[in-house]
Amino acid sequence: MRSAVLSALLRAPHDLFTCSYPLAFVRGNQILPEACHLSCWPGRSRPRVPSIHVHSLAPYTIVYFPVRGRCEATRMLLADQGQSWKEEVVTKETWLQGTLKASCLYGQLPKFQDGDLTLYQSNAILRHLGRSLGLYGKDQREAALVDVVNDGVEDLRCKYATLIYTNYEAGKEDYVKELPGRLKPFETLLSQNQGGQAFIVGNQISFADYNLLDLLLIHQVLAPSCLDSLPLLSAYVSRLSARPKLKAFLASPEHVNRPINGNGKQ
Repeated sequence: MRSAVLSALLRAPHDLFTCSYPLAFVRGNQILPEACHLSCWPGRSRPRVPSIHVHSLAPYTIVYFPVRGRCEATRMLLADQGQSWKEEVVTKETWLQGTLKASCLYGQLPKFQDGDLTLYQSNAILRHLGRSLGLYGKDQREAALVDVVNDGVEDLRCKYATLIYTNYEAGKEDYVKELPGRLKPFETLLSQNQGGQAFIVGNQISFADYNLLDLLLIHQVLAPSCLDSLPLLSAYVSRLSARPKLKAFLASPEHVNRPINGNGKQ
């Protein structure tokens, strides 16, 4: 029944039906996102099957090095949202050949494919998925606060990358000492939203939650006690990491066996 209805949908003109999920749409021969609920069929009765769940399609492709780096927040988001994706792993040898680098808009990875849409820049990818999957706050106000959080995450991620790739041995001690103070703004933001018992913004998860969670997890590897003085953030990490699909991803070999950074330092 499922395959028959899906085949009928894909053969039908796109204007024969609409989807109750506000961001669902048909691209080529793919129905996105994976749960598309039929709301009307002009000129005919509604079919018995109230919804179609398409799990076999993988509309997204991540092109990146064999590390977590700037893609793990995206992977967390996709996994937690029940989305499938493909990985095209780029080895150091392939990258140094220069052909792929020359083809990339900014000469860098990650590269992200959403159907025929090609995106670069990790935060642009997260924002795109936030808009596409309803992970950008419930209104303009929340969307603005999500941006505030995500920009703060980016600032600290850049400091982290500088330490890891340019100053690890000489700079780690001072970095770790200053880390609780650099994380304090996120504790403050949490405290301002339902006493820190919810997400970083509002009542629903946003793309910034995944980005912040990834940032906190890699810093717990660098400095295991970095959240000891930040109880709301500590509880936040535990709470988000316990979400069933995200928990499964974080325990998977794909995540566990993937190095955090490209130089082996963490």
